[in-house]
Amino acid sequence: MENTQRKILVTSALPYANGPIHIGHLVEYIQTDIWVRFQKMQGHECYYVCADDTHGTPVMLRAEQEGITPEALIEKMSLAHQQDFAGFAVDFDNYYSTHSEENRALAEEIYQALKDAGHISRRTIKQLYDPEKNMFLPDRFIRGQCPHCKAEDQYGDGCEVCNKTYNPTELINPVSAISGAKPVEKASEHLFFNLPDFEDMLKTWTRAGHLQEEVANKLDEWFEAGLQQWDISRDAPYFGFSIPGEIDKYFYVWLDAPIGYLASFKNLCDREGLDFEAFTRPGGDTEMYHFIGKDIMYFHCLFWPAMLHGSGFRTPSAVYIHGFLTVDGQKMSKTRGTFIKAETWLKHLDPEYLRYYFAAKLSNRLEDIDLNLEDFIHRVNADLVGKVVNIASRCAGFINKRFDSRLSAQLSEPQLYDRMVSGSGTTDVAALYDNREYSKAMREIMLLADEANQYIDRMKPWQLIKEDGREREVHDICTMGLNLFRLLMIYLKPVLPVMAQKAETFLNVEALAWKDLKTPLLNHTINNFLPLMTRVEKEKIDALIEESKSDLMTTEQNTNDTGHGDYLQSDPVSEQIGIEDFMKVDLRVARIIRAEHVDGADKLLQLTLDLGGETRNVFAGIKAAYEPEQLIDRLTVMVVNLAPRKMRFGVSEGMVLAAGPGGRDIFILNPDTGAQPGMRIK
Repeated sequence: MENTQRKILVTSALPYANGPIHIGHLVEYIQTDIWVRFQKMQGHECYYVCADDTHGTPVMLRAEQEGITPEALIEKMSLAHQQDFAGFAVDFDNYYSTHSEENRALAEEIYQALKDAGHISRRTIKQLYDPEKNMFLPDRFIRGQCPHCKAEDQYGDGCEVCNKTYNPTELINPVSAISGAKPVEKASEHLFFNLPDFEDMLKTWTRAGHLQEEVANKLDEWFEAGLQQWDISRDAPYFGFSIPGEIDKYFYVWLDAPIGYLASFKNLCDREGLDFEAFTRPGGDTEMYHFIGKDIMYFHCLFWPAMLHGSGFRTPSAVYIHGFLTVDGQKMSKTRGTFIKAETWLKHLDPEYLRYYFAAKLSNRLEDIDLNLEDFIHRVNADLVGKVVNIASRCAGFINKRFDSRLSAQLSEPQLYDRMVSGSGTTDVAALYDNREYSKAMREIMLLADEANQYIDRMKPWQLIKEDGREREVHDICTMGLNLFRLLMIYLKPVLPVMAQKAETFLNVEALAWKDLKTPLLNHTINNFLPLMTRVEKEKIDALIEESKSDLMTTEQNTNDTGHGDYLQSDPVSEQIGIEDFMKVDLRVARIIRAEHVDGADKLLQLTLDLGGETRNVFAGIKAAYEPEQLIDRLTVMVVNLAPRKMRFGVSEGMVLAAGPGGRDIFILNPDTGAQPGMRIK
């Protein structure tokens, strides 16, 4: 590794101020935090900044629903986000907000520079307008039928079934997701960033080592399709920064959000007396890196470098892009309890378990990673507790009790120590960290841990101590063991900063740095050993999953066997609801793959439903009308977004729709015979 001190600015994507942090988000922040901690341990000048992404229609609407101002909402969410990040030891040098004066000033500066250089144009466009809410609708707030494959209930900018993109005005039978009203077309003048002006610059930049190869290949597809002008304005009402010189026009959130990186750093520079210009203008010796997810690569790899280049700011040294998180091989699921919020994890499990497991999975490639819960338990227990902590616990007792807590003046096998300082002899751990090859780094470190444990097994200090005249030998062996443990903790400190701090207290040393590898700890007094990490217990995993499910359940109701409201009876008309309430109901075709009687229930059958790759368990009050065998392999209709409900027989994960007066005259709804499991019903 190069020893010259580097000057590095690092960012992670800005979490949106409209919801909590979950473990899918944490992949990125943990990945970035590990890299930053490693750079700081190398002695580099490295700053890690982030901020809440606060502007846009969703924040405005949520604040309205909660009866508070957008400013109050974003302040509340910022505190929650920062608490979650701190719980997972993600250590920002500055955490800020895009709703700041620094961000307003920089957004206006960049916009004006682009405008003065001729990169901003204006034209009148037609958009869909909600006549009830008196507002233009963002693409994601319009739902309708895909103009290509005719799939129902698709977003205004792209179809989740055929994956084709389109303009919202092309949707068939569009409705507003806010009010349920039929939108109308309305003309409005908008401002556009002329992205095609930068095509040659971007083609060069994307192939100059700033991106992973697979990302550059993906961007080539967009170049081939032709770069388009980018709409950077939004009409009132909108929560954001007003555009200078315009009436009722606001910067689109995606314009000022990445500028928030610079604004957060500007806030830090003003507070700490740092040179903002040196890090943000071209021509210097500083570096700037962005860590993001693959879903926002278009903004960060095309719009963002073009905006920076066109306004006189430096372009990123690199944009590092990671994949998504799955749990047990599937997308995170609220129903299965694998959509886990950060705060829920912190109630049940050590956050450093997750930091280590993510590190053991992450590479520098654009790949999804899987949190396999069974493998998670085994790997954490075997690697961290069974290997690393075990070394310290095996040696500390002898030093504390037999040698007055003082290490000897020499190592028993200095050549082994030297070999472990340079890694396993074949790979440089520091280079792996720097290249974001964390999974390879963890494998190398665990090979070293194996070697350290094998050394202790070979030397058998517990036997030697029983022999006369062997105490000095035992002293040297256990001193050697604790020095090997110290090496491992230096290697693991970017991943396990909390455990490393406990180890520093135990070893009675200052904060461990990479340079400490070369100098063993000798003739030194340590403190009494205390457990550094406990084993993962499956019961805690189960409790975590259950609480993640209950986060989405309504207050538990009576656990009688009325069937979760599974059928419609001829009751008087209930209180009326609006179309916006009805639009929230997600009806899907499901195939009944299992049906069973429920012990102790007079009216219930337990159904297992296939939704086309996902299964659900539902208790339905249709026992009087059907024998279980009559239902196998039949298609039906279910409500899939109903909050799970705890019953005394288990958890019901949805509702099967049926109709009739009751008793034997209850009929489950049967969709068209051409329907497929998972298909939406309108």
